[in-house]
Amino acid sequence: MQDNLHKEFKPTSWAIDNKVSVYVATIIIALAGILTYNSLPKEQFPEVVFPQFYINTINAGTSPEDMETTVTKPIEKQLNGISGVKKIKSTSMQDFSAITIEFNANEDIEAARQQVREKVDDAKKDLPQNLTQEPQIVKIDVSQIPIMNVNLSGDFDLQTLKKYADDMKDRIEALNEITRVDLVGELEREIQINVDKYKMDAAQISFDDIIGAIQGENITISGGLVAMDGQKRTLSVKGEYKDPGKIGNIIVRGQSGATVYLKDVATVVDGFLEQESYARLRGKNVITLNVIKQSGKNLIDASDKIQAITKDMKENYFPKNLEVTITADQSKSTRVTLHDLINTIIIGFLLVTVILMFFMGAVNAIFVALSVPISMFIAFLLMPMYGFTLNMMVLFSFLLALGIVVDDAIVVIENVHRIYNERRDLGIVRAAKIAAGEVFLPVFSGTLTVLAPFFPLLFWPGVIGKFMFYLPVTLITTLGASLIVAYIINPVFAVDFMDRHEGENHPKPRFDKKFAILSGVFAFIALMGYANGSVGTGNFVIFVYLMIVLERFWLGGVARRFQHNFWPRVQERYKRILKWCLLGWRPVWIVIATFGLLIFSIMLTAIRNPKVVFFPQADPNFIYTYIELPNGTDQKYTDSITSIVESRITKVVGARNPIVESIISNVAKGAGDPSQMDLSVQPQKGKVTVAFVEFSARNGQSTVQYLDKIREAVKGIPGTNITVEQEQGGPPTGKPINIEISGDNFDELTSTSFRLKRYLDSLQIGGVEELKSDFEANKPEIVVNIDRERANAQGISTRQIGGALRTALFGFEASKIRDAKDEYKIMVRLREDQRNNINNLMNLNLVYRDMNMGGVVRQVPLSAVADIHYSNTYAGIKRIDQKRVITLYSNVLTGFNANEVVQHIETSLHDFSHPASVLIKMTGEQEDQQETMNFLMMAMLGAFGLILMIMVTQFNSIGRPMVIFMEILFSIIGVFLGFSIFKMSISIVMTGVGIMALAGIVVRNGIVLVEFTDLLIQQKMPVYDAVVEAGKTRMTPVILTAIAAILGLIPLAVGFNIDFASLFSEFNPHIFFGGDNVAFWGPLAWTMVFGLVFATFLTLILVPVMYAMNKRSIDVLDRYNLPRWLKYVPFLVLVIKIFMKRDEVRKMHDPKYLSPKPYHFFPEPEATVEEVRGKKKVDGISVN
Repeated sequence: MQDNLHKEFKPTSWAIDNKVSVYVATIIIALAGILTYNSLPKEQFPEVVFPQFYINTINAGTSPEDMETTVTKPIEKQLNGISGVKKIKSTSMQDFSAITIEFNANEDIEAARQQVREKVDDAKKDLPQNLTQEPQIVKIDVSQIPIMNVNLSGDFDLQTLKKYADDMKDRIEALNEITRVDLVGELEREIQINVDKYKMDAAQISFDDIIGAIQGENITISGGLVAMDGQKRTLSVKGEYKDPGKIGNIIVRGQSGATVYLKDVATVVDGFLEQESYARLRGKNVITLNVIKQSGKNLIDASDKIQAITKDMKENYFPKNLEVTITADQSKSTRVTLHDLINTIIIGFLLVTVILMFFMGAVNAIFVALSVPISMFIAFLLMPMYGFTLNMMVLFSFLLALGIVVDDAIVVIENVHRIYNERRDLGIVRAAKIAAGEVFLPVFSGTLTVLAPFFPLLFWPGVIGKFMFYLPVTLITTLGASLIVAYIINPVFAVDFMDRHEGENHPKPRFDKKFAILSGVFAFIALMGYANGSVGTGNFVIFVYLMIVLERFWLGGVARRFQHNFWPRVQERYKRILKWCLLGWRPVWIVIATFGLLIFSIMLTAIRNPKVVFFPQADPNFIYTYIELPNGTDQKYTDSITSIVESRITKVVGARNPIVESIISNVAKGAGDPSQMDLSVQPQKGKVTVAFVEFSARNGQSTVQYLDKIREAVKGIPGTNITVEQEQGGPPTGKPINIEISGDNFDELTSTSFRLKRYLDSLQIGGVEELKSDFEANKPEIVVNIDRERANAQGISTRQIGGALRTALFGFEASKIRDAKDEYKIMVRLREDQRNNINNLMNLNLVYRDMNMGGVVRQVPLSAVADIHYSNTYAGIKRIDQKRVITLYSNVLTGFNANEVVQHIETSLHDFSHPASVLIKMTGEQEDQQETMNFLMMAMLGAFGLILMIMVTQFNSIGRPMVIFMEILFSIIGVFLGFSIFKMSISIVMTGVGIMALAGIVVRNGIVLVEFTDLLIQQKMPVYDAVVEAGKTRMTPVILTAIAAILGLIPLAVGFNIDFASLFSEFNPHIFFGGDNVAFWGPLAWTMVFGLVFATFLTLILVPVMYAMNKRSIDVLDRYNLPRWLKYVPFLVLVIKIFMKRDEVRKMHDPKYLSPKPYHFFPEPEATVEEVRGKKKVDGISVN
C-alpha cells in the first residue's frame, strides 16, 4: 500500500513546529488543573435542586377537615393556575397544612419560585386571619439534609445543655459554608403567666384584662428628639422588663373596677415550652445540632472547620464532663468515596500503562498514559464554569473515561511508532506529521461515535436526570480534551522522546554516566523527603527509581521480546484464522452462529432470570426505623415507644458492636425521611438511626443481615406503624410498593382503601414487608356546640367563645421579654391542672359589659351557652392534583425482587372490584422506573441514530456503516451471557447507560478497521487481501483500546482498593474488595467489560467476514444481472445461492473470483493538477 506523504493534520504540524509553546501550555494546564482540583467543592452526591417547593401553614387548634377547607384548598386553587406544574400534593393535619408543588424538570426554578410566591400571596385574602404561621415557601434541595449531627450530653439539666448548645450553634452558624443549625431535644425558654381560674373569677377579671395590663407595661416607646444645648437627644420611655419575676407586680384593673396584682391571680414562671422534640444517643438524652450546609460549598472543608470548633470548645470552654459526639458525618463517606475512586483511577492508570508498555515500549506507554491526567486537568479547569462540584458522579465519570481517553492516543502513537520504524529515510518529525494526518478522520469520527450515546443523556428528564446529568457532561468534556491531547500534545512528546530502535537491535543497557546522574538526582530528592519528615514521599521516589531500574535492566527487554517475537507470531496466527474464516460457506455459518448465540443469550437470561433493580443498592451504611403513632399522640408517649424500639434494636445489633458507629433516636423533629425531604415536625413520629462504620472497617461483615433482624425485632407494638429501611443508593424515589386510591366521594374512597388493604393482606404476597395506609379515621376530637340563640341573647359571639377557649388552653402571646441573645414569649393561659380538665374549660366565665343592663359587668359560664360531644375525625387528609387520595405503601423484604412483587400485586388488582368513581394506580418507584425506561429507550434510539449518521457521513455509504452497526447488536450477547452466567443483578439505570457507552466504543474500533480496509481497496488491493491485511495491521490498536477500557473498569467492577498514601508512608496498603462504589457502579462497569470482551472478537472476526460478504453478494447479483441494491434485502442473496449449482458457488467462493462488471466500491477521485500535468510519482510507505 502507498500513502500520500503530503497528507497532514495542520494543528498537529503546527504543534510539532512550536514545541516550546506546547510544553509551556502543558505545564500551565497541569498546574492550573491541580489547583482547580484542590479548590473544587467536594461532596458525596450532586446537590440536585428539585423542581419542587414546600408550602407549610400553621393554624393551631384547627382540625384536619377545617385545615383542608380554610387553608389547603384556597392555596391549591391559586397554585393550579401556574403553567409547567407536574403535580400538586397536599396533606391537611391537625393545626398543619403542607403542600408540595412539583414542576417539570425543564422549568426555571427561580421563575417558578416567583410564581408560587405570587399565587400564595393572592390566596392570603381567602385564608383565616391571625394564622399561627403564615404560609412559608421552602425550596426543596439536597442541601437541606443535615451534613452531620453534633450531640451534647452529660450530667447537666437540659437548660444548661441548651446554653452550651446555643454557644456552639452560634460558632458553627458563623462559618461561610453553613446555612443554619437546627436544635433537636432542646427546651425553649418561655415566660408563663399561669392564671388561676377561681381567683380570676373572684376578682371579676378576664384574660383580656390581664393581657392588656402586660402589654401596657412591658413596652418601650420612642418619644422623638429633644433639642437641648445645641444637641438633639432621643427621648424614649423604657418600660420593658429585664427580670421576669417583676412581671407579677403589674396591677390589673378589671372592667368592674376591681384592682389586683397579677401575682394575686396568676403564677409567673420563667420556664420552658413543653418539650417539642427528644433526642438520644446510645440511650442517653442529648441535645443534637443538625448542621445544614449552604448549597455549592465544600462539604469536607465545612466538616474540618466544625471538627476544629468542637475540639477548641471542648478544650477551652466546655466543662470536662460534657460529652460532644459527632454522628452521621456525611464528609466521612465523601472522603471514602473520593479516596476509593482516586485510588481506583491510579490502579487503572498503572494497569493501562503496564499493558501498553508490552505493545509499544515504556516511553510510548507513558506518552499514551499521560493523556489520562492531562485530559482530566483540562476537565477540572472547566468544572467551575459548569458550576460542578467534585462528587461521586463526576469522579466516576473520570473513571469511566480512564480506559477510553487513551484510545485516541493509542491509535495516534501506535501509528507514529509503526511509520517511524518502517521508514528509515523519514525523520521523527515527518513521521509524526504523516501518522497524525493519516488517522485523523477515523479517530475523530470514532471519538464522535463514543460521545454520541452520551448526548441524549443530557436531556434526561426529572430528578434522576438531574442526578445523572453530571455523567455525560464530564465524559464529553474529558473525551473532547483527550482528542486535543492526542493531536496536539502527544505528537510533540513523540518527536522528542520516541526511540526508533526500541526493541530491534537495542543496545544492552549499561549503568552509564547519564544513569548515574539520574540515580543521584533520585537519591537527593528521596533524602530531602526523609529529612522533612515525609517518609511517604521518600519511599515513593525510591519506588519510582526502582521501577526505572527494573524497566531498564529487565522489563524493557521482556517488552521488546514480546513486541518483536511473541506479538508478530500472534498476528500471523490471527491472519491465518481470518483467512480460514473467509473460505467457502464459513462466513455465512459464522454470521448464522452469531445470530444463534444472540437468541441463546436472550433465552439463557430469561431462564436464569437475574434480579432486575431500578438503582443498585449497596450494604446499608444507615438503617432507619420510622415509628408512626396515631395523629394527635403526645410527643412524650411517642418518646416512650421510641425508647422501647431503640432498646430492641440495640439488643439486635449489640451495644458494643465494633461495626456500629452510633444509634440515635429522634422524636418529632428530625424524625422524617431525609430522602423524601420530610421537613415537618410531627409529635406522633419517631426515628431510630443505626449508623455503621465505613465499609473498609467492617472486616468483610455484611450489614444487610441487620435489616431483617431489626424488622423482626420491632414487630408487635400495638397501634404503631413501624417501617425499617436503608438509605437510598441514588436519587430519591418513591416506595417500592405504592398504591394510590383517589376519588371525589370520600366515603367510597375510605371504604375502598380498607377493602383493598384487607384483600391484599389476605393474599399473603411474598416480599411485602407490611402494607400500611396513610389514612387514619379514628383521631379523637371534642366538638363544642354553641347554642346560638342563648349566646346571642346574652350578646356573646362565637368569636368570643372561641377566643376565650383558645387563650385558656393554647395560650395568648401577650408580649416578649428580651435579653442580649434572644427574645422570649410571655404566654397567658390557665394553670396546667385546670386547662387539661374539660369540665373546668366548660365552666370558664365569659366576662363582658352588658350595655342592655346599663353597662353592668357580667360573668356567664361557657356551659350556659354551649355543650360538648366526643367524636372521631380524620387524622389527616391527603390530596393529589386537588383530588383526595389514600395511599397504601410498603417496603420489599431483603432477598425479594421489587419488580416481581409489584407485578404480582398489579395482577391481583385486576381481580379487585371497586366503584367506577374510584381510581387505583401503582405509583412510587414503579412510576419513576417506567419514566426512566421510556427515556432510556428513546435515548438509545437517538444515540444509535447519531452513530449511524456519523458513519454514513464518513463513509458516504450505508453498507459499511451497517456492517459496523451490527456490532452493537451482537455486543449485547456478551452482556447477557455475563450477567446470566455470574447471576448478577441488572440495574435498569446503570446497565442501560452501560450498554449506551459500550455502543460508542464498539463502533470506534469497527471504524478504525473498516476505514483502513477501505484505504487498501482504494489502492487497488483485492478485497480478500485487503480485509486480511487491514485485520492484521489494525489488530494491535483494536486489542489495545479494548484492553485499556477493560483494565480501566476492572478495579471498579470488582471493588479493588489500595490505599497508595498508606502504602508508601506505612507500608500498609489497606487492600480490600467491595464497598459502596462497586455496588453503585458495578453493574455499569460489568456491562461494559462483558460487552467489550465479546465485541473485540466481533471486530476482529465478524466485521472482516461481513465486509468480505458484501463483495460476495455483489458477485451473486451480477451473475443474474440483478440490481446491486438488492443486497440490502435480508436473506435474498443466501436464498439465490442455495438454488445455484455447487460448482458455480464454489467458483464464486474463490478469493480470486472477480465479477465481470466493475465493482466501483468508491467513487473515482478527480485527477489532481499534478497528475494531469506530469503524472508525478508519489512518495509512499509500505504497511507490510
